[in-house]
Amino acid sequence: MLQLACPYCGPRPHTEFSYGGDATRSADAASGTGDGFESLYYRDNPKGPHHELWYHRDGCGQWLVAERDTVTHAVQSVTALTESTT
Repeated sequence: MLQLACPYCGPRPHTEFSYGGDATRSADAASGTGDGFESLYYRDNPKGPHHELWYHRDGCGQWLVAERDTVTHAVQSVTALTESTT
């Protein structure tokens, strides 16, 4: 089972979290740059390490950035969104 190590609550099963999408696209979406339609419906499908947003819905209620390998599903790191530099 996939586990995410929440920096506030410790290791938790992924079922406590809600997937929030590609963390590398959040900067474009927040700034309002780019076409809104494309950012919603045309997404990359990366193979290998990838930064993703996760919301700890059943825990601390914080947004987190997880680096996860999309091939093996191994999670390399989890940081608070406010600490992330992605």
